[in-house]
Amino acid sequence: MPFSSLHNPIDLARAQAALDDAWKQVKPMIEDGDRERERTRLSYIVASLVMLALDEEDLVDRALRQYRARQ
Repeated sequence: MPFSSLHNPIDLARAQAALDDAWKQVKPMIEDGDRERERTRLSYIVASLVMLALDEEDLVDRALRQYRARQ
């Protein structure tokens, strides 16, 4: 589970909201058969950045940059 390392409920909520927002932007570009794998990949990226981000918007931006850089 990508968010299992997050113990603070606020960080967990921030990560989930950022993942949902980032996924809305990425999902239309992903083929149906790859969506589960790519959402999981994005969730690990979000989890790795949650402590570095200034706020939810910054977290989304950072996650999308990293996700797109590794496509």
